[in-house]
Amino acid sequence: MADTPATAFLKSHHVEYSEHTYEYLEHGGTGVSAASLGVPEHEVVKTLVMQDEEGKPLIVLMHGDRKVSTKNLARQACCKRIEPCKPKVAARHSGYQVGGTSPFGTKKKLPVYLERSILDLPKIYLNGGRRGLLLRIAPGEIVRTLAPVLVAVALED
Repeated sequence: MADTPATAFLKSHHVEYSEHTYEYLEHGGTGVSAASLGVPEHEVVKTLVMQDEEGKPLIVLMHGDRKVSTKNLARQACCKRIEPCKPKVAARHSGYQVGGTSPFGTKKKLPVYLERSILDLPKIYLNGGRRGLLLRIAPGEIVRTLAPVLVAVALED
C-alpha cells in the first residue's frame, strides 16, 4: 500500500505500527471498523477536527464509544466555545477527507487534545490517513510525537 501523510509521518518519527484495512462504510463510524477488525470500539480512537469561537482549528482524540463534552473541552482549553468543524472545513485544515482523518501528518500543525484515559490502553487503533485504514500503535507514541494536551472530556455515547 502507498504511504499516506500519516504513515510517512510515523516512519519519519520511528514509530512502530501495523496497518489494518476494513471496508469503509459512509457514516459507519468506529462501530463498523471495530466490528470489522474484531476489536473493542473503546480501543478505536476517532480523530475529530473542531474549532474554537474564533474559528481556530484543533484536533480531539476520543475513544470510539464515547462523545466529547465540548463544554468541558472548552473549559480545559481555556476557550469560550468549541464545536465540530463542517466536513469541508475539517478537510481544509487537516488535509484529509472526513472518514480518513489522522492526527499524524496533517496539512497544518494543529493543537491536539487527547482524552487522558486513552493512555491506559496497551494499544489503540486510529485512522491511517485514508478511509478504510486503521493503524495499531502504542498510545504513548501520540504523546511522544504530537505532545497533546491531556484532557478528561469523555461522555458515554
